[in-house]
Amino acid sequence: RILALFSMNGKSHFVMFEALLKGLAARGHQVYVVGHFPQKNPVPNYTDISVEGSLPEIVNNFTVEFARNLGYIQIFKFIWNTNLEMCKTVLEHPKVQELILSDGKFDLIITEIFGPDCFLGLSHRFKAPFISMISSVMMPWGNDRIMNPDHPAYIPNYFVSYSDHMTLGQRIINTVSTVISKVGHYYFAELPMDKISRRHFGNDVPPLAELKKNTSLILVNSHVSLNFPRPTVPGFIDVAGLHIHSKGKLPDDLETFIDESKDGVIYFCLGSLVRPETLPRDKLEAFISVFSELPQRVIWKTNNIPGLPKNIRASKWLPQFDILSHPNVRVFMTHGGLMGTQEAVQAGVPMVGIPLFADQELNIRNCVSKGTAVMVLYDDVTKDSILSALQTVLHDPSYQKNAKELSRRFRDRPQSPLETAIFWTEYVIRHRGASHLRSAAVDLTWYQYLLLDVMTVIVMFVVVMLATTYFILKKLIDIHRSNYCKKLKSS
Repeated sequence: RILALFSMNGKSHFVMFEALLKGLAARGHQVYVVGHFPQKNPVPNYTDISVEGSLPEIVNNFTVEFARNLGYIQIFKFIWNTNLEMCKTVLEHPKVQELILSDGKFDLIITEIFGPDCFLGLSHRFKAPFISMISSVMMPWGNDRIMNPDHPAYIPNYFVSYSDHMTLGQRIINTVSTVISKVGHYYFAELPMDKISRRHFGNDVPPLAELKKNTSLILVNSHVSLNFPRPTVPGFIDVAGLHIHSKGKLPDDLETFIDESKDGVIYFCLGSLVRPETLPRDKLEAFISVFSELPQRVIWKTNNIPGLPKNIRASKWLPQFDILSHPNVRVFMTHGGLMGTQEAVQAGVPMVGIPLFADQELNIRNCVSKGTAVMVLYDDVTKDSILSALQTVLHDPSYQKNAKELSRRFRDRPQSPLETAIFWTEYVIRHRGASHLRSAAVDLTWYQYLLLDVMTVIVMFVVVMLATTYFILKKLIDIHRSNYCKKLKSS
């Protein structure tokens, strides 16, 4: 019996989690899911505890201007403050209250790492081991749960778009942002969540800072082929591409549209949140003008844009991976969301990236460094810049070659991402929390982890030794001087 709990209504996050949950249900586990996206058709062994409609809709609900205004401060406010409000709403939902007050028995609990972890108190309430999932690369405060190494000299964090080879200035910024984000998460997410937890789970529930140390492992949406090599503890499990299913059959009319494009197809999508029709008029016209001049056909995930050229097919929702898997798709124009980036990598399709916010620039820069993408910053979007980027990717064969090579590396694993995630999830259940995976570093205080106590002892030892040496030498010099004076007097 597995209980999975997700407070945020982010569809792009849930598609990753849902893949594991359905996989576990298919293996015969009884899976109970608190979330905002109940199954449209019944799935054997999968029970929804739906809180759908309890939060404002965010899918296809961002304007481009809103996304562009999500700077660091706004992103932190969303991750901490907005998600804290989500926690309050979801925890007060009648179905969740019924769950909290029940005498349910569970073998495992699954939660998400993003904002405050609303449901960690249930691991204490039900005395069950738990694992966590994260739909991006690891966030700074996620590493601390299992004390995964995150040395800022060569491991860029989620909030910067640097490579693993940083300049001095970049290392300074990376270090400062890592520390600030960890401290900020503690004060603005964990401490307020502690008060909410006590209200719902009782005054005896330990603080989140203690509960999170019991994390058995974390399933992370990263992979060394696409991200950077880094040291990890046993409880850090890479499962990038978990959400990707084998390609399905395209709708007949869409398949015909792609098949009949003798010059290939460009697929353009800005993700599940942002509505492309809210682009400023000059940038919207730049895209339309470029597409109208190209011989390729264009599939554009958008809505309510009148007067599009005949070579553009627009739709509000599209089977993205199935489109990218078609051999006639030449380029993926993307905002750089991690899920879509991974789908393009899996399919071996080169990209033109136009990042808007959050980790999107980091994702695109990763692909640029591997020769599979060209990046156009949003402020630089003009007809000329878009046309130049597309012409580069379309006509320089190295991009296609590098995309196919990156795809081979991404797919070359002993198990599929889903098989890996299922194995380690069942491993934790089999070994009742798998405490033997737990690093001793989790039990260290911050000053012990930084070796400040060791350095203090060493410095004190050195000071004592220097002081002792000084006094011994001074005594020897005084004795020598005294003996010398006596000899002078006697002579």
